[in-house]
Amino acid sequence: MFNLSEKGRGIREMFDAIAPRYDLLNRLLSLGIDRRWRTFAVKQLNLPENGRILDVATGTGDVALEIAAQSPASLTIVGADLTPGMLKVGQEKIARSPYRDRITLVTAPCEAMPHPDGQFDGVTIAFGIRNVVDRPAGLREMCRVLKPGGKAVILEFSHPKSRLFKEIYYFYFRKVLPWIGGLISKRSAYQYLPDSVLEFPDQETFKKMMEEAGFTQVVYHEQTFGIATVHVGVKP
Repeated sequence: MFNLSEKGRGIREMFDAIAPRYDLLNRLLSLGIDRRWRTFAVKQLNLPENGRILDVATGTGDVALEIAAQSPASLTIVGADLTPGMLKVGQEKIARSPYRDRITLVTAPCEAMPHPDGQFDGVTIAFGIRNVVDRPAGLREMCRVLKPGGKAVILEFSHPKSRLFKEIYYFYFRKVLPWIGGLISKRSAYQYLPDSVLEFPDQETFKKMMEEAGFTQVVYHEQTFGIATVHVGVKP
């Protein structure tokens, strides 16, 4: 049984509170670009016949559904998340989809996944690794549950390198986003978002973290001027 830290419990409660409006705000605040990032991330996976993919921090199931859309009908997906409210919304979306028989949702934190070693052909996590309290442990768990040769694909917000674009982006992230989020949902959650992104390591530092967790052939692909980055690693 994994015991969440006080910070972990606070993050779970925050996402529980914003779950009903989470998808709407994602689309509004990213102008729909988040869908393109997810599509690109899933394309980095190997999606074999009869394969199994684990989507960590699955939230409302967007990545799990994208994996199903891009993969053979024989491939199955497990979505894991520690937030009941997000899983409830995700289960409703999946039940309305043509992929409902291929996606299973479970309650589990990234740092302690209830799966034996070497179970999955791929592992994904989108906009969730920065919310993992013990990131090195979470990365080691992702590596552990992969089959040899399996890929981990991690999509996360990052820091633009262009100085001008960075200033515009940070103004939007720090000022505009929390204001819009507060109108539609819970302002404190959308204040947490920019704070957590600004605290997240840069691409090279995170690449080293993935290597230290056991991944090889680690590469990253910047998206939309570096607003987001897709990190890819292979289990040896």
